[in-house]
Parts: sequence; C-alpha cells; structure tokens
Amino acid sequence: MPATPVNAAPPDAGSRRARWLGLCLLAVSVALWLLGVSVGSTGFDSLLNIGSDPLAQQIVWDIRLPRALGAWLAGALLGLSGAIAQGLFRNPLADPYLLGSASGAALGGAVAMAMLGVSPGTVGWLARLGVTGMAFVGAAGAVLLTLMLARGVQHTLRLLLAGVIVGVVLSAARDLIQVAQPHILEALQVFTLGSSAFVGWQACALMAGGWLLCAATAWALSRLLDGLMLGEATAASLGLPIAPMRAGLVLALALATGTAVAHTGLIAFVGLAAPHLVRSIARITHQWHVWLSSLMGAVLLLAADILARWVVAPQELPVGVLTAVLGGSYLLWLMHRRALGSSL
Repeated sequence: MPATPVNAAPPDAGSRRARWLGLCLLAVSVALWLLGVSVGSTGFDSLLNIGSDPLAQQIVWDIRLPRALGAWLAGALLGLSGAIAQGLFRNPLADPYLLGSASGAALGGAVAMAMLGVSPGTVGWLARLGVTGMAFVGAAGAVLLTLMLARGVQHTLRLLLAGVIVGVVLSAARDLIQVAQPHILEALQVFTLGSSAFVGWQACALMAGGWLLCAATAWALSRLLDGLMLGEATAASLGLPIAPMRAGLVLALALATGTAVAHTGLIAFVGLAAPHLVRSIARITHQWHVWLSSLMGAVLLLAADILARWVVAPQELPVGVLTAVLGGSYLLWLMHRRALGSSL
C-alpha cells in the first residue's frame, strides 16, 4: 500500500473542503450570471426595464443570458478537458489542445469561411453546417488523425507527439487558406482570439449536453486517472482495463474541447489554470477533481468574459486575449513561488 504524503489532508478533510469549494463555485457562478446579464452597452437599464420594455427584454433574454450561460458552459468544458488531459498525460502543463483539436477547429472554420464567402449557392450542405459545425468537424478530425498516427491510445508519449505534429501541420494548412483567401482574415481572427458574442440558446443546449456526457464519462473513469498518477504499472496492478478506459477519456477530452472551441473559438489558459487552482485549494481524488475543475473553468471564463465587456466599454476585448494575459500571469507567479520554495 503506498504511503500517504505527509502534507496531504485526511480523506474526510479533503472531501469536506471539496464540498465547500463546489458550493462556493456554484454561488460565485450565480453571482456572475446576474452580473453578466447586467453588463452591456445599455448597462443596468435593460435589466431594470425588462418587464416594461420589449427591447430591453430582447436584449436580456436573447443576447445577454445565452452569452453568459454560453461562456460558463465553454469554461466548464475547457476546465473538464484540462483536468482529463493533465491526469491522462501525468503532466501538470498539459492543456486541452494537446491532441490537435484547436488547430483542427481553426482549419475547419477557415474552410467554411473561404467556401461560403466564395460561392454560398454551390455549397448548400456547408451553409447548413455552418462555421461552428465545420469547426467541430475539424476538431474531431484532428483527434482522429492523432489517434491514427499514434496507433491507438496505448502509448501516452506517442499520443502526445502525434498531437503536436498534427497541430503544426493543420495550422500550416490554415495559414495557406488565409494566404489564398485573404478576405477571411478578419473573421478568422475573431475565431482564433476567442469570443462568446455569437453564442445563442441552441449553442447553449449543445454545450450543456456535451458537458453532461463528458463529465459523466470522466467521473466514471476517474479511477484510471488516480491509478495513472502512481504509474501505469500500478494502474495495471489494480486490475483496471487501461486501454478501453483511456480510449473513453480521450474521447471525452476530444468531445469537450471540440464542443467548446467550435462555439467560442480558441480560448487559452482556462483549461490549464483551472485544474491548478483546484489542486492548490484541495488535495482530492479525480472523482472530485474533474467536477471542481469544470466548475472552476466555468467561473474563470465567465468572469473573464464579463471583464472583457466592461474594461473598455462600449468596446470589448477578445476574451481569449484576456484569459491568456491573466492565466499566463498566474502560472508565472506559481512558477516563481515554487522556485522560491525550493531554494529555501
């Protein structure tokens, strides 16, 4: 039986802290939802006049509410996929885009924009699928290509290297499309910088369904993530069917990442920072960790989206740029703190 680390909290204490953290994140989410429907070009007036003004009602119900909920759901998907990636690859620096899904989604969006801009009448199926659908197809295709190159999910290092290669190649293909079709550059830039401005109720429903499916899968397979933290040999000695469980986790990772990226574009550091924040607050098993990382990612992205709309109002910053600045600053501070701790 492996020894319990000296600085680890007792299991009961960890569970209590996890429950309190979950309740706090839910409470903060509700507060941010209320704030999210109040932030915009018309300020609080739309919320105050929602009962008497049809225009205010349309602004709140059709624009602000789905945007706030969409940002929360996209963050939840990225936080969940970040927790899966870091547990699966046993690397605290792993992020949801390691399998090439970000590059595939950007390539799919570029293809859709280029073809729809040139001749919408000749690509009716593409018009029905839309940029969001093509981005999801591109993300799913990139993950499948990664799995083919890695010859399955048996070797973690091979899977990681295949994801890096696929990401580089698909990014180069996207750049070639931009060079050939320069008129899509501005629209594609919005996608690559990340934005929740175009999220509607249908997108919220799709993201909610994807989140529930991926979170349930990750929770059911969380024992493998706990076992992998002790090494593959230890996980195998526990009698776990490693190959099928790892395949399920990879599929959940790909689906969660692809769903988020397809609807909000490329948003950096949320999936990387959310699991770190949870681990810094509570030492828990992955059964708790996947849920709490998902809630933490939701809170981070919703807060960043509100901040992006408020800082330079009535203009707004790309939320992906804001999360990159804030998330990068946090990780730099974390590395500096650990460096100081190790030198003492």
